[in-house]
Amino acid sequence: MQHIRRLGVILAAASSLVGLSLASSTTAHAAQTGTQDYQGCPTGYVCIYPNASWNNGVPEHTYYTYGVHKLYNEYGQHRIFNNQTGSATSQLCVNSDGTNCTGKTPPYTYFDYDLTPYNSIRLNPS
Repeated sequence: MQHIRRLGVILAAASSLVGLSLASSTTAHAAQTGTQDYQGCPTGYVCIYPNASWNNGVPEHTYYTYGVHKLYNEYGQHRIFNNQTGSATSQLCVNSDGTNCTGKTPPYTYFDYDLTPYNSIRLNPS
């Protein structure tokens, strides 16, 4: 009976480790989840960083209000971080009026994009 109990403990521990490993691999581009500032991006904002990095926690642009925001003279790789709360999403759009957009980026997620073809960013409540 004692061997069965030990095996159960070992299997439970192994299962937990596998679960942790899978969870960390699927959130490679997810920032620390929660309602807090992260890498200089205030809670509730979408932030753009120069190059494909966090730029020592100093975003180049920050956006807070829902809707379309025009991008001016943005070329090359940039990191876009959606630090909005709830189910708010963000999208990059080719047209300056917020049309012809990428898929929606969920909260607490970042991607590195070449901003050259994009002329606006859209913040959505969901």
